[in-house]
Amino acid sequence: MENRKPDGDLRRGWTTGACATAATAAAFRALISGVFPRIVSITLPKGDVVEFDLETCECDDTQARASVIKDAGDDPDVTHGAEIIADVCPGSPGSGVTFKAGPGVGTVTLPGLPLDVNEPAINPIPRKMMTAAVQEIATEFGVANDLEVTISVPGGETLAQKTMNPRLGIMGGISILGTTGIVIPFSCSSWIHSIHRGVDVAKAAGITHIAAATGSTSEAAVKQMFELPEQALIDMGDFAGGLIKYLRKHPVEHLTLAGGFGKLCKLAQGHLDLHSSRSELDLGKLAKMAKEAGAGDALVQDIGAANTGLQALNLSQTANVPLADRVARGAREVALAALAGGTSVDVLVFDRQGNLVGQSNG
Repeated sequence: MENRKPDGDLRRGWTTGACATAATAAAFRALISGVFPRIVSITLPKGDVVEFDLETCECDDTQARASVIKDAGDDPDVTHGAEIIADVCPGSPGSGVTFKAGPGVGTVTLPGLPLDVNEPAINPIPRKMMTAAVQEIATEFGVANDLEVTISVPGGETLAQKTMNPRLGIMGGISILGTTGIVIPFSCSSWIHSIHRGVDVAKAAGITHIAAATGSTSEAAVKQMFELPEQALIDMGDFAGGLIKYLRKHPVEHLTLAGGFGKLCKLAQGHLDLHSSRSELDLGKLAKMAKEAGAGDALVQDIGAANTGLQALNLSQTANVPLADRVARGAREVALAALAGGTSVDVLVFDRQGNLVGQSNG
C-alpha cells in the first residue's frame, strides 16, 4: 500500500544524524558540567540553529547518556518515533571524536559505501555535525575534544529490515543519516540515497550487470532469470530517474530494468518518476503504441478507452498484439537517452504473477 502525500502544508522533521548530534551535545555538556540542558540547540550544516527536547538524561563521573525521540514530521519514515541514544565517555588523549555502533546501529561489511568496512554506519555528514558540536562545547569549557561517542537505537535491527541496509551490507541495525539535518516530507531522499549506495556497492564488488526493479514481483523474477547475486539487485521502486541519472555519472556495463506493465508504460512515455501521484499513464499514447505494434483500429480504440493499463494489456494479449514488447522498447529508448552512453540496457515487463510479457534488448 502506497504512502500517499496528504493535502496541505506538511511539517518537516529531523534526520537521525541531527537527533544523534543533539543527544551527543547534551551528553557531552553534562559529562563536563554535571548538568543537562533543558533544551539542547545544535547548528545544522546550512547554519540553521534548531532545538531538541531530551528523552533520557543520565550522567556519572565517567560517562553520560542522552537521547532524543526522532520526529520525522509528516514524512512516512520508518525511523519516526525511534529513540536515538548517545553514550559519551572520555577518549584517549589526542584521539579527537571517535564513533562506535551501539545496539540497533549497523556496521559496514561491504566496500563501496562512504565508510570503511567494519566502521559503524554513521555517515560522514552526521559525524561532522557531532564533531563540530563537541568541538564547540570543548572550546566553551576549555577542555579537550577527545570523546568516544556510541550511538544506539533500540529496535534498530528490526527497523533495518524495512530498509535496504541488509542488501548494502550494513548489518545489525539502521544507518545514522542526513546531509542537511532536515527531513523534507515525501522527498524520498533516503530511498534515492539507498539506490545510489546500492550501485556503489555493486561496482565495488566487481558486478558488471545490475537489475533494477519497480517491485518485489519483478525483482524475484529477474533474479531467478539471471541468477544474480543479492548485491546486483537494486530496489528502484518508482525512482527510475534517481537510478538512471546516477548511472549516467557512475556507469555499469549492463543494466536490466524490470517492472510491471503500468510502471514501464509511464517510463516509455518519458516519465522518470513513476509514482501514481507524480505521473500518469496516458492511454491515448498507449493506444498509439498499440497501433505501432500492429493493433487494428477497433483494438486501438478499445485501448484508448480502457480504464487501466492492465485492461489495455489484457486486450492486447487477447488479440495477440505485442504491446508489452513495444512498451519495453519505448522504456529502453527513454533510459538510453537519459544515460547518454556508457551503460547497455535491456527492459523486461512482467505481469502481476511474475510472468514475462514483454522485453526489449535492442
